[in-house]
Amino acid sequence: MTHPWFLGEAKPRILAHRGFVPRDSENVAENSLAALAAGRSAGTVYLESDCHVTADGDVVLFHDDDLRRVTGDPRPVAAVSTRELTGIMSTRGGLAILPDVLRAFPDARFNLDVKADAAAQPAGALTSREAHRVLLTSFSDRRRGVALRAARERGGEPATSAGTKTLVRVLGALAARLPRLAARSLDGVDALQIPERHRGIRVLSPRLLDLAHDAGVEVHVWTVNDPSDMHRLIALGVDGIVTDRTDIGVSERTRVL
Repeated sequence: MTHPWFLGEAKPRILAHRGFVPRDSENVAENSLAALAAGRSAGTVYLESDCHVTADGDVVLFHDDDLRRVTGDPRPVAAVSTRELTGIMSTRGGLAILPDVLRAFPDARFNLDVKADAAAQPAGALTSREAHRVLLTSFSDRRRGVALRAARERGGEPATSAGTKTLVRVLGALAARLPRLAARSLDGVDALQIPERHRGIRVLSPRLLDLAHDAGVEVHVWTVNDPSDMHRLIALGVDGIVTDRTDIGVSERTRVL
């Protein structure tokens, strides 16, 4: 059966990478409440973001381990209280605290990448009641498993995409021309979310697309901001585009459809 997360809109899906920060916007940081709202306003229901925890244990949507790149503050996210981080982000689009975000965007589909071990269990628990519109993932398959178990223990069944080890097993089996082993490696996975290339090595291929689609698994490519690349990848058959330019992605999808 298709997980309800995938019923949000027709393919190709456009995933707003860390929300959407329009070029002419001021004082709007990635992953902020304003960026998430801009992603929805640009015309997609799919909001991609990342999970960390504050010093109080609250799950917040933040990509980096520390605040340096976004705010100039070198402290780790985990060393800052939720109250202080709320103040810091108040001039940058607003702090996105996971339970608040789920309430603020009741019709959005969330693609949440768990970035910290400490965020895995609470992120799974907090999203369990909204699991029909949440995809939980992580580069770490172990961390991803912790988040999924926490959701399932509370009756939720989020969608999920493969972590790095799972993807390496799939690619290795394909390279060895062992399609059955590659297909088995996709058990329990709803999507492959991958770059087109990694360190000069091609990840996306027609063979991978065919394998995934035969297994009922979608393929989403990140992070694609050029319209010609979007058009080419959609023509190739990818199911989703993760992009910083949600406006361009939505426009390209309209052209295709």
